[in-house]
Amino acid sequence: MIISASRRTDIPAFYSDWFVNRLREGYVLTRNPMNYGQVSKILLTPEVVDCIVLWTKDAKHIMDKLKDIDDLGYTYYFQFTLTPYGKDIEPYLRDKEKIIDTFIELSERIGKAKLLWRYDPIILNQTLTKEYHLEQFEYLCSRLRDYTDICTISFVDIYSKLSKTVKNQVLREITKEEMTKLAAGLADISRRYGIELRSCCEKIDLEELGLKHGRCIDKTVIERICGCNLKTKAETTQREGCMCIQSIDIGAYNTCRHGCLYCYANYSYPAVEQNCLKYNPKADLLIGEITTEDKVTVRKMQSFKDRNYSFFEDLK
Repeated sequence: MIISASRRTDIPAFYSDWFVNRLREGYVLTRNPMNYGQVSKILLTPEVVDCIVLWTKDAKHIMDKLKDIDDLGYTYYFQFTLTPYGKDIEPYLRDKEKIIDTFIELSERIGKAKLLWRYDPIILNQTLTKEYHLEQFEYLCSRLRDYTDICTISFVDIYSKLSKTVKNQVLREITKEEMTKLAAGLADISRRYGIELRSCCEKIDLEELGLKHGRCIDKTVIERICGCNLKTKAETTQREGCMCIQSIDIGAYNTCRHGCLYCYANYSYPAVEQNCLKYNPKADLLIGEITTEDKVTVRKMQSFKDRNYSFFEDLK
């Protein structure tokens, strides 16, 4: 099984102590986001967890725990989001130059094959123009060219839960023509720096520009890291156009403290603050505790590995 940690929050940035404690205990409890009282118990032993996908915008606070994760026998890779936005859009992130330094340090620690860069979401408005993105993307490519092989882009989705102020003053719909022109420019830049550019869940086909359809939970990446084939199925619970393979997410909504204006995972920052008060790094759940009204179900878990076949046979 593949563990996603997490599409719903930044576990490496804010909850790495809890995460490593759960790996040591060999299981985690997670609430169904659509049914609060429905709780799944998920085994986290290396025998059933084939790979962990770690999503983050800042890996600083998990760096000192990587040895523990390695020693426990887990395989993992990072989806590391790095954008050029300032604190007007991503208010609680560290200085971007320092985050770039962390990206480079992480790559040197685990190898660039295990570090995938995300340049998303792409926002266009009067200030964040096509020219701005081309300039900033080239700068980031120049810094990261030796530290990652793949970059995934995605254009911003304007979620109904976002405030009217954000929707009226920061975000706007991006036309297909704008997407095509900007993607073409980004593709030209990425090729010059030897970085493969991919798209994520876009409504338009960008393959003619050289962009493959990206997979955040990527079967090929995982097989290469694990050294064996996986018998998996496509994910069916994500948005239309998602090409990921099946995974189990162990995060929780309304818990990410980055405060990004475009975020789909937080309904409100006050809700995030209240949830964070319930955080206990030694708890089974990421936020809060189990109550007598909760129904806990042990989720069936199994490895996807085809142990009779080596991935590297195809490389001979």
